[in-house]
Amino acid sequence: MATVTIIGAGGYAGSHIAEAAVQQDFAVRGFARGEVAQQIAGVEYQRGSIQSAADRQRMLDGSDAIVVAISPRGDMLGEVRAAIAALASEAAAAGVRLGVIGGAGSLHVSEGGPLVIDSGFPEEIKPEAAEMGAVLDDLRNGSADLDWFFVSPAGGFGAYNPGEYRGEYRVGGDVLLTDENGNSDISGADFGIAIADELSNPAHHRARFTVAY
Repeated sequence: MATVTIIGAGGYAGSHIAEAAVQQDFAVRGFARGEVAQQIAGVEYQRGSIQSAADRQRMLDGSDAIVVAISPRGDMLGEVRAAIAALASEAAAAGVRLGVIGGAGSLHVSEGGPLVIDSGFPEEIKPEAAEMGAVLDDLRNGSADLDWFFVSPAGGFGAYNPGEYRGEYRVGGDVLLTDENGNSDISGADFGIAIADELSNPAHHRARFTVAY
């Protein structure tokens, strides 16, 4: 049984990924800086911070893949990029696959078009989106020894728009996916399944992809 470690397992994206990974028969470890209030059966929860070298070593030990599902907001704004860079270097040395959940800001609105972050993006979350875009740049320019994937969810992905399970999703590349009405959405449940599917059957290596309906 492969072991997947999720950093930020108590958050919106992390909890849905953890639940889907359990359903796909992974051994799942979930790390969070504090106690996770709503714990998922089958997940082994531990406290730990991606900013701690000792904690990162615990996260890597015994892992086949690590998924980082944290956001650079609050006291983590400006801190996530360096922490992921350190983890990426350590994961490359350990031979552990690394997945990073980013945002939609670094996607293009159309093929060859401007980035979402530059197209009427909310000012209050631009710093967060810019930092995750820099994380993607770091991965692209980093060690060729690291097997990584970076996921940009649909533009409307988040706890504010949880949606409902449909059992379906579409996968794209660097361009924002929208439906026939111009909406870009994905429920938490279906997003979690998409990430678990990528872990079960790796299709993206050293690449970013996006998931939406």
